[in-house]
Amino acid sequence: MSAVEVDHVVTGRPDGPVVVLSNSLGSTYRMWDAQVPALEQRFRVVRYNTRGHGETPVPAGPYTIDDLADDVVALLDRLGVTHAHIVGLSLGGMTAMRLAARNPERVDRLVLLCTGAQLTPSSAWSDRAATVREHGTGAVAEAVVQRWFTPAYLAANPASAGYYEDMVAATPAEGYAGCCEAIAMMDQRGDLATISAPTLAIAGADDPATPPPKLAEIADSVKDARLLVVEQSAHLANAEQPEIITPALIEHLEQA
Repeated sequence: MSAVEVDHVVTGRPDGPVVVLSNSLGSTYRMWDAQVPALEQRFRVVRYNTRGHGETPVPAGPYTIDDLADDVVALLDRLGVTHAHIVGLSLGGMTAMRLAARNPERVDRLVLLCTGAQLTPSSAWSDRAATVREHGTGAVAEAVVQRWFTPAYLAANPASAGYYEDMVAATPAEGYAGCCEAIAMMDQRGDLATISAPTLAIAGADDPATPPPKLAEIADSVKDARLLVVEQSAHLANAEQPEIITPALIEHLEQA
């Protein structure tokens, strides 16, 4: 499958190092809103919507993780960016891992949040793809957001719950399903040892989707990688605990 021209926005310092933010399944680049102001002071910030999400085109699925990585390479090429820091959460982290293993010359430093090198059983992802194709993303939106945040956060922030449920429900069904199939087929465990980019793995302590052992596996397999486990955070940990995660991102990206 050829690369698609992803919807993106570039902000921050025109002369700064480039950092690319890669979104999770069912979200848009707005999921990074809590990080953007601080990042913009230091970096040229590139946010984009994964294929089938937001305003990015929706080719027929299934997709592969290589397809998603191809889209990022094509975006960097269009922007004239030879190499960048890559930050990805969940599906975005899977894309970032593949890019770092396959195209190491394009990746400076790597941050992998709430993700995994393989998520089993694959049948769960195939089943979710089938559900979404039949009933739409609205059918899974509430359940998805229940995994994105801790119960305490959702109880204290009901407006946020509605905001993120709307975000999931607005995702094109075929785009969501195609990305589910990419996750179903993915196994990057054998590639982790080949990643040379300095890597920070961040886990949400309460994440039911990609629990801390998934991030520990990455940190243990990637040479010299570091692991940060953030308390009181679930799958969208960057949105739930930005006061911890944003400084950790910046500290890692600015290390010489």
